[in-house]
Amino acid sequence: MGSLGWPELLLIAVVIMVLFGTKKMPDAARSLGRSLRIFKSETKGLVNDDKDDKAAAPQQPQAAAPAQEIPAPQGDGTTISGVPVSPDQVRRNP
Repeated sequence: MGSLGWPELLLIAVVIMVLFGTKKMPDAARSLGRSLRIFKSETKGLVNDDKDDKAAAPQQPQAAAPAQEIPAPQGDGTTISGVPVSPDQVRRNP
């Protein structure tokens, strides 16, 4: 099996244009270009983050902050932390 030549690529391009229509092709190319531009900037950001991490002095790991508890509803159950809620939204503990 050989590689694709110009006639085959031209045939594939014509089939794609017929399937998707010529009106949608510029929009598809534009969105593909935007996606590639975003992907490129994100990969550059990852590389820059790695360089910044290596350049920074090693730090000791920080202790994890204790988890905060969600306060239980008080009173008639129409507010949780001062935010009004309906009675069916209040979670009741058995």
